[in-house]
Formats: sequence, C-alpha cells, structure tokens
Amino acid sequence: MSAQKKDSARYTEIRNAKALRDYTVDERFEAGIALRGTEVKSIRAGKAQISDAFGRLEQGELWLHNAHIEQYAFGNINNHDARRIRKLLLHAHQIRKIAMALQAGGRALVPLRMYFKEALVKVEVALCTGKKLFDKRETLKKKALQRDDDKAVKTRR
Repeated sequence: MSAQKKDSARYTEIRNAKALRDYTVDERFEAGIALRGTEVKSIRAGKAQISDAFGRLEQGELWLHNAHIEQYAFGNINNHDARRIRKLLLHAHQIRKIAMALQAGGRALVPLRMYFKEALVKVEVALCTGKKLFDKRETLKKKALQRDDDKAVKTRR
C-alpha cells in the first residue's frame, strides 16, 4: 500500500514576509488563537493576511491586532469582522516572559506565520527588534552574495 498523499489545500500556511525584512527575530513562540468557525474556514482557504499584524499585551493577556481574515464567502449574517482583535493563547510563564520583554522596551511582538497543526490554527509569534536602514542594506548584500555563490556553484556542475 502506498502512503496517502497530503492534500495541499489542507496544509495552508500564511507567512509574514515583511517581518524578517524589518525585524531581527530574537525568540519565537507557538501560540493558539481564539477564532470563530467562519474564520477557520477562511484561513483554510488561504484568505488571511498577517503582514501588518502585531501583538499587544492588555490586562495580562496577549491580543493579535490588525490581522486580516477575509469574511467567509459562504457565511451568513453571523460572519466575522475581518479585522477584529483576536486573543492569543499561551502558557502563563510564556506570557510573563513576553510581558517583561515588551515592558523593557525596544522590542515588538510580531506574528511570523499562521498555520494548521492538525485541526488547530496556530500562530508563530516572535519577540523582535526593529532593524535600522543600514541593517536592511547589509541583509540585502548578504542575500545577493549568496545568490551569486549559488549561481557559480550551479554553473560548475
């Protein structure tokens, strides 16, 4: 018997492309997220965007602001608001660690990706430090050099 092939539509992953360009990632956390049924269906269809999203600590709880999950196409009057604030679900010790880092200043809580882990939607959030313009330029130079090296290796074969 052959192994079952994975259905690519069931393993949707939404990435934040801006995060790695604009921030230096210090520490990553896997968080659950409190969603409504129509939101899960929209994410499964790949209709979500987290490039402008950020995490904020309010009254001892973490919240995901500015994440856009499109309204479900086949929803009814109980459909969700696309940009509503959603609660992030983490262990208490992780929340304390994040709270201490955010209160110290100079760091931000940024979502890197949103994905399915079995039937649950998870968000990978990270404590990040903002990059300066010269840091971004240096990153671009490194990528260009790596690309040139890869081309050189490819042509030698």
